[in-house]
Amino acid sequence: MLANFGATGFLSIAASNRFASGWQELAASANGLEYHYRYVSAPPLNRKLDQPMARNIEIKARIESVEAIAPKAAALAKAGPIEFAQDDTFFRCEAGRLKLRVLSSDSAELIFYRRANQRGPQESFYLRSPSAAPDSLRECLSLAYGQIGRVRKQRTLFLVDRTRLHLDRVEGLGHFLELEVPLAEDEPAEFGIREAVKIMQKLGVEPAQLVEGAYLDLLAVKGM
Repeated sequence: MLANFGATGFLSIAASNRFASGWQELAASANGLEYHYRYVSAPPLNRKLDQPMARNIEIKARIESVEAIAPKAAALAKAGPIEFAQDDTFFRCEAGRLKLRVLSSDSAELIFYRRANQRGPQESFYLRSPSAAPDSLRECLSLAYGQIGRVRKQRTLFLVDRTRLHLDRVEGLGHFLELEVPLAEDEPAEFGIREAVKIMQKLGVEPAQLVEGAYLDLLAVKGM
């Protein structure tokens, strides 16, 4: 996902939209700077969805430490910090990505999501199913489909207006900032991008810190 950040680097933005299709050229400005980006939508499903899928804008950046950013995040936030662990196991899935997110010994979510297999901002949709037996479900899915990766992290959550601000300590990768701006059904993506960019700038995150891809992809690059 590419966003022109002038001569200083690239801004990595993921946009999810339940019905848009094909490449879309968008632009947003914040604090007098112009950001240009494009995203590609997910391949359409061959079935009608039973419920509308959520839309959001995401930005991920590598940070020196959670401790350095946390006071700045707290100053912006209306809620938080909330600390919790996440253990995501990914399984082989031809139709998209399938992961089991474990929150505790008796609380988990099985999440299927689908997005275009392209570099760049990606449209995605997802379905979630709660589970109270994560260990047995992981074993069942591992035997049926096989595991392709696992991501373990400690997450600190702040809420800045509607934006979910995550400070992540990711096993094997280090410390990261992730912003998620939920969008209303008909809200232009530019609105969410402006919000995310402004928060990023208030936190002092530089363009060179921004990263592309999911944690699973970053771990794969490291051979983990």
